[in-house]
This record gives sequence, C-alpha cells and structure tokens, in this order.
Amino acid sequence: MENEGSKAVLEKYIPGCSTNPMMKMGYTMSLELIASLPQAGISEETYKAMLDDPSKL
Repeated sequence: MENEGSKAVLEKYIPGCSTNPMMKMGYTMSLELIASLPQAGISEETYKAMLDDPSKL
C-alpha cells in the first residue's frame, strides 16, 4: 500500500481495500499468497486480471 501504483491497481479490482484495517495483516505477504487464502475473497479471475493490468503491480 506504500506504492501508489500498486495501491491504485488493488483499489481498481478490490474497491475499499486500502481503507480496510485488516489489510495491514497482509503487508508482509505476497499478493499470490493473499489471493490463495479463501478469506481474502479474491477470485482466480480477479487475481489474473490484477497481474495482467497494464499499469502493473
């Protein structure tokens, strides 16, 4: 969340994530790991879209 470009991509696909206090728990985790956790609620399609986003993470 410290990188504005990455933050913008995450907000695009997961609206409100940057203001969710639970996000701080994931700061030390990779996006791949977070996306693999069912609690995160990130679908495979959303995860792939974030990786393929032209603005990149």
